[in-house]
Amino acid sequence: MVAVALLWSIAGVVTRQLESAERFEITFWRSAFTALALLVILPLWRRGRTAGSAASESGNGSRGLGSLLTRHWGVIPASKAMWLSGLCWSVMFSAFMLAMTFTSVANVLIIMSLGPLLTALVARVFIGQALPLRTWLACLAAGLGIVYMYGSQMLSAMSAPGPGVSSLVTGSLIALCVPMAASVNWTVVQRSQTQGAMVDLVPAVLLGACLSALYTLPMALPFSATASDVGWLALLGTFQLAVPCTLAVVCARVLKAPEVSLLALLEVVFGILLAWAGAGERPGSEVLIGGGLVIGALFLNELAGWHSRRGTIRIQTLTADGTLGRPR
Repeated sequence: MVAVALLWSIAGVVTRQLESAERFEITFWRSAFTALALLVILPLWRRGRTAGSAASESGNGSRGLGSLLTRHWGVIPASKAMWLSGLCWSVMFSAFMLAMTFTSVANVLIIMSLGPLLTALVARVFIGQALPLRTWLACLAAGLGIVYMYGSQMLSAMSAPGPGVSSLVTGSLIALCVPMAASVNWTVVQRSQTQGAMVDLVPAVLLGACLSALYTLPMALPFSATASDVGWLALLGTFQLAVPCTLAVVCARVLKAPEVSLLALLEVVFGILLAWAGAGERPGSEVLIGGGLVIGALFLNELAGWHSRRGTIRIQTLTADGTLGRPR
């Protein structure tokens, strides 16, 4: 899981190495390479060509396209929940890369770190999960950290001429779409699985990458990326998304939910340090103070809930024969 967080964190420093790729082109190429990588990884991971083939075919009673997608890649075309999960993934992929082109890596990563708190709020509203006092306090502390961080940056940007305020606001609002989509995604998948529906997160990532590439392609044309840019984006699609997303689901089978959440916070630390060391993007004091308050609130909330979540249902994945695999 530490390796997963490190791989996720390379997006910022790699994006800053691009030469001429435009905003939507960056998103398109990364999503396209993610989809291509998962088209190769998923059949190997699910052993779709060997043990699972006969079981999947007998279970579906069909050799059509839907059966092929389910057997080799775990995509279930008839599942509304999987399509909704894929749509959420596509929003996350697109919004993340677009936000990086408007504001700093640190700003984007700290806003993204709000995902666990937003997930708790969404689950409270839509499926009635009660929130403990510690989570409400964490939401308050994180909110204060965000207000301080962006209030300070806003005042600083307003004092100097240029598009600083506009870029900060636009990038921050786009970045906020990432944890919002993630919270909806987690809630939908968890609710569907508790009701017996088969929704596998990794095939949903593949679906999301395909959707992101499809709806950003028209806005990405005409292409202006250099060969070097395409190489960097291929690296992101494969090793910053496809590989770590697959590994994260494997980790979630074994680690407890608080362990996954706490280790995932390392992405923020790694990402800021890599952008600082590799691209000279030094975070300001207001980002470090406000971001520290956000991360501290998340850390303490997860740590306090360590023992209280022993019975919490975890997101599951599909086995090669299309059945839900329970975490060990």
